[in-house]
Amino acid sequence: TDEVMDALKECIELAPLHNPPNILGIEVSKELMAGVPQVGVFDTAFHQTIPECAYLYGIPYKFYKKYKVRRYGFHGTSHKYVARRAAEILKKPIKELKIITCHLGNGSSITAVKNGVSIDTSLGFGTVAGIIMGTRCGDIDPAIIPFLMDKEKLAVEEINKIIYKESGFLGLSEGISSDKRDLRERANQGDERATRTISVFTYGIKKYIGAYAAAMGGVDAIVFTAGIGENSKETRAEACEGLE
Repeated sequence: TDEVMDALKECIELAPLHNPPNILGIEVSKELMAGVPQVGVFDTAFHQTIPECAYLYGIPYKFYKKYKVRRYGFHGTSHKYVARRAAEILKKPIKELKIITCHLGNGSSITAVKNGVSIDTSLGFGTVAGIIMGTRCGDIDPAIIPFLMDKEKLAVEEINKIIYKESGFLGLSEGISSDKRDLRERANQGDERATRTISVFTYGIKKYIGAYAAAMGGVDAIVFTAGIGENSKETRAEACEGLE
């Protein structure tokens, strides 16, 4: 509906890498296939069960009331599916399980799924938090933003470009690649820039796994999915090393 489209456009600033192409796809489809119903599936929906203690940030509460600044989470359709599939494989009711799902790709997030519902997730208000990603910075000290803006004389649009499009694998590796496969290849050749980038990535995964295991009071299964999670046995091994 027009109302939904307007809402999507209002949220562009929260998901600048995702909403514009999604909106474009909807509009082009309407032109090419007029009258064909389109269904919007919002991957934030799965995370609506996150408790207040996990979704609120330590900033003045008035900003939550005024702008709804809070943790929303993303990749919900993926986390929901793989958690349920893990329960099927384990042949146990999902409502009796504590599962950590790791969606690892060019964009990544990790979610704590307790008794079948999301109780915390690494992505937050926007799509840039959590572990480092292809070009996104992941968790950083908020003080870094005004510091860089002052030192480099950056506008809001410029700092957004840095944290969304020039950081993560690409930035830490000093421009080698935003593709984990390229970094693995270069690391195997002894490139220290690629090696350090992979180390930051896998350390971040391990840290979130540990935090969510603590939050849930244990863990029954750790699930890896998406391009890196499914296809990189090295990443899975490195992320789980020492967790026994």
